[in-house]
Amino acid sequence: MAMTEDPLTISRRSLLLGAAFSSLSVILEGCAGQSSSSLQIRALQGSIPPQMLNEFRRQAAGVKLDYAADRQLEELFALLQTWKRSQSSNNSQKSSGFALPSWVPFIGQSDTANPVDLVTLGDHWLSGAIAQGLLAPLDAATVQGGSALLNTPQWKALVTRNAEGKLDANGKVWAMPYRVGTTVIAYRQDIFKQQGLQPPTDWADLWRPELKGRISLLDQPREVIGLTLKKLGKSYNTADLAAVPTLAAELRSLNQQAKLYSSTHYLQPLLLEDTWVAVGWSEDVLQSGQRSPNVVAVVPTSGTALWADLWVRPAANPTIPPAVAEWLTFCLQPAIAQQISLLTWGASPLLFGKSLADLPTELHRAPALFPDPKIVETSEFLQPLSKTAIEQYEKAWKAMRQ
Repeated sequence: MAMTEDPLTISRRSLLLGAAFSSLSVILEGCAGQSSSSLQIRALQGSIPPQMLNEFRRQAAGVKLDYAADRQLEELFALLQTWKRSQSSNNSQKSSGFALPSWVPFIGQSDTANPVDLVTLGDHWLSGAIAQGLLAPLDAATVQGGSALLNTPQWKALVTRNAEGKLDANGKVWAMPYRVGTTVIAYRQDIFKQQGLQPPTDWADLWRPELKGRISLLDQPREVIGLTLKKLGKSYNTADLAAVPTLAAELRSLNQQAKLYSSTHYLQPLLLEDTWVAVGWSEDVLQSGQRSPNVVAVVPTSGTALWADLWVRPAANPTIPPAVAEWLTFCLQPAIAQQISLLTWGASPLLFGKSLADLPTELHRAPALFPDPKIVETSEFLQPLSKTAIEQYEKAWKAMRQ
């Protein structure tokens, strides 16, 4: 029977060091003389290379950039909630005729008290952030390259939502993607060679008899049920699981293949040879592969789940400095897109979906960053589900694990 961890909702890349909040502030001063504008950003650590910050300082000499990086997406989402609560509290005080003097600090929040101009948010969090009123929409038309990017159906569908956070082709644009990755199959190529086994290439390989008890699966219903649906030729975002009669049997069979479920420690058993295969997020797996060349990442040929890092505007910040559009435009420059793809473990959306043969040779270091365009076409972002669909997924997940 597979080992499990507590069924908590864990974001991707929780493998990043520790669960505690941490930030690294980097203040980039402009050239001699006073800056004409400023820009405050809170990003996910590792998603923006230092070279990129230096290049922005060079190009936008009149902008003072205040940059801080946080280790986890959960912390960034929590900051958005904190700023919203603080704004609501201040508005309540004003409407009652009482407001604290401006010099009185917001107790317990220190440097997080004031909302910044732009924040990194994972696509998983976008729907909830919109529904909770944490975000303000973006004006993509003012961003050079933004309109062209959002003309791509896959990207437009991801960030165009109504006020409830639901997909809406006629809704507003709430985010701008700057990094993307996939859910992959990681395997130990040395073990497969020793055992005389063919490497995995698609989700169906997880059901191979010789891998029974040798697989680590994510402790995520949408990911595991989704890959099983994909194996059956269905969508990750299937709304009615009852319409897939063979799904329950496939899930029970996959559970028998698994040695453990974890969203945080799925790679350690692979490194220790306790498992031979793991399902995980490309950023984690590719970083691990850099340390251990025997760990190889494969993007399943039938398609996979996608994830993205997005720039969003906190609703608690009423001002929109001109430098916001300048930064978003900067992130969509071809040279900067290449920097993101080369110096982080994610691909720029400008390059993702292109054939590896059409990309600069320096980007060939990690082929799994750039799956075959045909695979990208059949891959999907995990979309918000209805309450009824969520209940179906929870029921199927519970039945699978029994």
